[in-house]
Amino acid sequence: MRPRAVVTGLGAVTPLGVGADELHRRAVAGESGLADGLGLCRDFRPADHLSRQQIRRTDRFTQLALVAAAEALAQAGWTDGPPPYPAERVACVVGCALGGTASFETQAEVLRQQGAEFVSPLMVPAMMANAAASQIAQRHGLRGEALCLASACSSATQAIGTALLLLAAGAADAVVVGGAEASTSELVRAAFRTAGALSESGRSVPFDRDRDGLLIGEGAGILVLETEAGAAARGATVLGEVLGYGSTCDAHHLTAPDPTGGPAARAVTLALEAACVTPGQLGYLNAHGTGTVLNDSSECEALRLALGPALDAVPLSSTKSCTGHLFGAAGAVEAIATLQALRHATAPPTVGLREPDEKLGPLNLIRHATPLAAPALPGGRRAGLSTSFGFGGHNAALVLAAADAPGTTGTTKGQE
Repeated sequence: MRPRAVVTGLGAVTPLGVGADELHRRAVAGESGLADGLGLCRDFRPADHLSRQQIRRTDRFTQLALVAAAEALAQAGWTDGPPPYPAERVACVVGCALGGTASFETQAEVLRQQGAEFVSPLMVPAMMANAAASQIAQRHGLRGEALCLASACSSATQAIGTALLLLAAGAADAVVVGGAEASTSELVRAAFRTAGALSESGRSVPFDRDRDGLLIGEGAGILVLETEAGAAARGATVLGEVLGYGSTCDAHHLTAPDPTGGPAARAVTLALEAACVTPGQLGYLNAHGTGTVLNDSSECEALRLALGPALDAVPLSSTKSCTGHLFGAAGAVEAIATLQALRHATAPPTVGLREPDEKLGPLNLIRHATPLAAPALPGGRRAGLSTSFGFGGHNAALVLAAADAPGTTGTTKGQE
């Protein structure tokens, strides 16, 4: 029997602010961190959290990850001294799709204007996609396996899945895991614009009849995962669980999803089967929901294949409507948003949703903060589903669970 993987720490830096609680508070309030067609972490100032040397040696995506990791580890009670496990038994897995694009673009301009001798030797360790995992491990003395998952927009979800597998295999006692991304430059936006994915209207509203694409954001989300036995032995507070993970590949097209939704549906089914959760037990669904016509349509097809009639009743929203698309960080931030919704018994809306696209079929789309139904799992826990789909045909899904946080009162189902 595989050990249960529990969450003991959450950390996030997003366009909604610094902190996992701030992410939930503002998302539930229907606020948006999007402005001028971008989701920037405007409240994040590296100097408030990091030394001058750390700032000089890291790209912004790593800085976001370091701060999110510090929050998660502090909540898990790891702040004083070494980790509560042998350092060699603590892994670090961080997803990132594009890496340090800001560092690369800056140094490319230096090369163009000043010559090769002025290019910084720090560019390579700053731009490499594994920099966030490396820096977190170095800062906190984590000497187990450290790696980066780079599978486009499913990177962080697959990182969490990898952490789950490491714990289940007995290869680690704990994993610091998540995703980070800060690729908001004009070059990146131009590439997505010419690919037909970027919103021309400057607003991204998944599942809306008038949706016209995604908006790019930046951010990081980090979770601390431990075995249930390990967390209990050290008296840690359990915030939730990762019950199941599923992943497949479309093997269909460079950027377009499989129009049948079959492979994506199988990823969801695999996650539910691993979690021993039925579609009818899901209390909330945080969809990938990018806001492109093609992605939203194919995702809804996949969800309908996997969940059947139960899909019509599950409260569903996309937090990309308030953060933008965080690429390699999206899955981790959305997993945190899902856990927070389950813990506080309130799901965040899809911000700006006015006219749901009737072509997507019957859906319980959330347009205002929605109290969640009473827990459906043993132990007074709610279950939630978070999905991620990436360019290249990467499909990944997580089933998460959490009991009510202390002081939570919203336990009846509501719908707008």
